[in-house]
Amino acid sequence: MLTPEQIQSNWNIFIWNIRNYISPERADKLLDFYTQHEERFVMMPASNKAQYHNCFPGGYVDHVNRVVTAALKIDAVWRELGVFDTYTTEELVFAAINHDLGKFGTPEQASYIEQTDQWRRDKLNETYMFNDRLEYMSVPDRGLWLLSEAGISVTKNELLAIKLHDGLYDDANKPYLLSFMPETKPRTSIIFILHQADLLAARVEFEREWLPKLLNNNNTKPTPKPITAPKHPAAKQKALSSLGKSNPGLADLIKNL
Repeated sequence: MLTPEQIQSNWNIFIWNIRNYISPERADKLLDFYTQHEERFVMMPASNKAQYHNCFPGGYVDHVNRVVTAALKIDAVWRELGVFDTYTTEELVFAAINHDLGKFGTPEQASYIEQTDQWRRDKLNETYMFNDRLEYMSVPDRGLWLLSEAGISVTKNELLAIKLHDGLYDDANKPYLLSFMPETKPRTSIIFILHQADLLAARVEFEREWLPKLLNNNNTKPTPKPITAPKHPAAKQKALSSLGKSNPGLADLIKNL
């Protein structure tokens, strides 16, 4: 759970990202849209169920800010390793800010509303439920529609990144991402960078919420795995001795390890 101060701080960061990474004309329209619905955005969860990620008031903005941060860091790694310059930082941040916008619902109806079934709250950890007054739309499609309705232009890179940000977790993305022909593969890596950023953010949020509980239940603590296994000369010599007569070829192979 977040404190009121954390919720306000997250909202300030959210607005700062728009003002500092998005070109003025689009930034003004984004700010008009988001501030018009500030009360809902500030208190939105990132999901409807505690088993998922950031299912609490303020969880949505907290998640989006983390995705923006992760996207910029992952972008730096990709660029350091030589990714082609097929997208801009503005496009990446714009897509990160708006990747889950479809969870907003519509100006008239919120997607997530308080769960009224006490059994589902207690047994299934469903703090929220989906608003059945909304017609079905996928989260990416609804987000892109909301941007269109607000008169906010979207580049092709941004559209693809938002549409495909769930990667292969969404079967609808397979035609874009499972191609084996160079001509039909995505021609920009912004898609993969945003997906990795979203995956990283959601995993970190899951670990913060659930991993301590799970580890305590198992009475275990996380321990780092060694990078390389230590060498054991005595064990190696013993193996060579036992194999020397029965399998000289294998003994020679072990000797050279």
